[in-house]
Amino acid sequence: MAKSTIHRPYRFLPASARARSTATVPAAAAAPAKRGRRPASTASAAAGAAHADPRTSLLDAAEQGLRQHGYAGLSTRKVAEAAGVPLSQIHYHFGSKEALMLALLERQNQRLLDRQQAMFAADVPLWQRWERACDFLDDDLASGYVRVLQEMVALGWSNAEVAAAVRAALRGWYALLASVVREASATLGGLGGFTPEEVAALVGNLFMGGEAMLLLGFEGDGIPVRATLRRIGPLIRVLEERRSAAPAAGRPRKR
Repeated sequence: MAKSTIHRPYRFLPASARARSTATVPAAAAAPAKRGRRPASTASAAAGAAHADPRTSLLDAAEQGLRQHGYAGLSTRKVAEAAGVPLSQIHYHFGSKEALMLALLERQNQRLLDRQQAMFAADVPLWQRWERACDFLDDDLASGYVRVLQEMVALGWSNAEVAAAVRAALRGWYALLASVVREASATLGGLGGFTPEEVAALVGNLFMGGEAMLLLGFEGDGIPVRATLRRIGPLIRVLEERRSAAPAAGRPRKR
């Protein structure tokens, strides 16, 4: 079976050429059809898309379509129609459906990784940051990011290029977790023989597996996926408070 290749021709064009193309296509897309007037809602939607950057409009439409239909049910033609641009714009900006999905993953992933880094850098106890991470999981399920990520993970099983892109996206999350664990090691007095990278792998895999189970509907079968993740927060709190109380207990009382 031939290996699938993801083409991104737009990346190899000069910036001026890309600017000329994106400036002219929306106007053509917004031209009224000769067969008659379109409904007001359709016309206004197309007009809005026409004034937006075509690449951004395509990514927005792809995100919405993926949430509704999944990767297998998503067609580039429907994405282009929803974005209000010609189908050729997908091939111009992305080259293929797979590249469109990877661009969507990249856009979402960097934004959320920046959010996660800011949260873990906050000067609050680790257990509170864990609870916030659980809140973010709920947010990411609602936004569709988890669906995009897991769809790309599944596609990566049979597509080496997609797999490499997904690994690159996730590598930042595991590196962030490892840095947080190093900090926790000093706070908690060690990791029980684990390395920071090993604990980061455990935590990252816990969330990745939980996301897959949630998308499969396991919570509807009575498996408490999110509740179990949240139960770890109180455990971290006990360890932190016990560690902070230990030095005080060992100090002699003032007379």
